[in-house]
Amino acid sequence: MSTPIPYDRNQPYNHLPLLPPPDDKVITVEILQALNKANKALAELKGLAKKLPNQSVLVNTIALREAKASTEIENIFTTDDELYRALSGNDISLKGNAKEVLYYRQALWHGYNLINKEEKFTTSLMIKLYQEIKQVNDGIRPIQTETVIKQRGSGTLGGTVVYTPPRGEKIIEQKLNNLIDYLNDDEKYNYDPLIKLAVSHYQFEAIHPFRDGNGRTGRIINILLMIQKQLLDVPILYLSAYIINNKDEYYQYLNKITTNRSWNDWILYILKAIEKTSIYTINKINEIDHLFQKTLVLVSTHLPQIRKEVVEKIFEQPYTSPQKLLDQNNTPIQLGIKSINTAKKYLGQMEELKIMVPKKIGKEIVYLNIDLFNLLSEI
Repeated sequence: MSTPIPYDRNQPYNHLPLLPPPDDKVITVEILQALNKANKALAELKGLAKKLPNQSVLVNTIALREAKASTEIENIFTTDDELYRALSGNDISLKGNAKEVLYYRQALWHGYNLINKEEKFTTSLMIKLYQEIKQVNDGIRPIQTETVIKQRGSGTLGGTVVYTPPRGEKIIEQKLNNLIDYLNDDEKYNYDPLIKLAVSHYQFEAIHPFRDGNGRTGRIINILLMIQKQLLDVPILYLSAYIINNKDEYYQYLNKITTNRSWNDWILYILKAIEKTSIYTINKINEIDHLFQKTLVLVSTHLPQIRKEVVEKIFEQPYTSPQKLLDQNNTPIQLGIKSINTAKKYLGQMEELKIMVPKKIGKEIVYLNIDLFNLLSEI
């Protein structure tokens, strides 16, 4: 039996072990108990989502919050107000961190469409996610790219190297191909999908195949894995907010695998994140749906000329503009609004009912769904 090569954080981790880990490292009584709770909560979330009359409304709002939280993990911050205002305009008007957040959301939907079409993970899919997130054209890190992970902060340890990922395109491709095989082949690697999610998330972070944006890419892969394994039909479960609130443990348990090949705490952490986030998302969906139904009754009672589809539209995101309410020839859902004046009129009428609040952005007036904004800001 060969002696394991000692891990050195200052040297490329080219001897990162291939998957799968030994069964006794990832299948314990404690993990199986946590796995049962996570799967139960996730199944309840999937069932609730199926009952919604228009899943896309809630998917859009929840996905936006995930995009914001996921970028915050990498110290890319934007206020809710900046983000939602950016969404009310065209992409060309987006600036700074709000743009980064929206690129993440675009990548999420691109990946969702790809995994539904191809039904498997590929290197090409992962590269496309990275390219969409970072708005670049390159792929796997070339050998001359000396990527290292450093301690964040300005204290005595700030800037210290904490991890050096594998280096060299062929080595990275080998590790990535093994990871993709592990994700796709459920006969060869017969593990519960949530165990696969935990293990593969560590492995992707450890491979660190791209120059930047690896964390965000990996978090999108998590949700795509749940879609691929049919644990969810639509992307409505995101772990980024849980990770932000438990960030120290996140990095601590990742490091325990790298240094000691100790998987237990990491897998328990991910399973708890799935369970708690599922329960939280169930409650949040119920709150948003309750608000939607309340608003629909209010509009139907006082403004019967406004279609239900218009109410659905103002729930896709907190800010909307009159232009966004106009019927488009290339969209299947028509709102019955043909002119900009009619759109402004309807928004003004909903303002009188205290549903919408006008905001001036540059020369344009946009409208804020104030209760939805407040509800999402609590996520």
